[in-house]
Amino acid sequence: MVYQQTLTYSNKGRGTNNITQDVQQLVAESGISTGTCHVFVQHTSASLMLCENADPDVRHDLETFMQHIVPDGDPMFRHQDEGPDDMSAHVRTVLTNPDLTIPVSGGQCDLGIWQGIYLWEHRTHPQRRRVIVTVQGE
Repeated sequence: MVYQQTLTYSNKGRGTNNITQDVQQLVAESGISTGTCHVFVQHTSASLMLCENADPDVRHDLETFMQHIVPDGDPMFRHQDEGPDDMSAHVRTVLTNPDLTIPVSGGQCDLGIWQGIYLWEHRTHPQRRRVIVTVQGE
């Protein structure tokens, strides 16, 4: 059995958005008890991550690290058609993940106690993002 839905998010720009509950709700709606959940963001300047869900400092520190290794407006980037955060956002996406695959057990994503699913926006200005969730199994 396969179940697929698309979630849409509007954000305020760079940062993380916890989408765990939305994904868990779709897994529950799917009626699938055992299988896999695939989550995919349809954009080249946003990514997905499984991350610590208890302390927001973890996500802050990840953003600080990313700003250090991929700064906006770096003169080595030629592609800056949409501003100084354009190419850096693309690099950040390539370094992270546009998709996640999570086991489904007992009709829910089988996440660890401290794991959450996050949409990580890499552009500095507001965006609208589409995330496809596909659940397969029985």
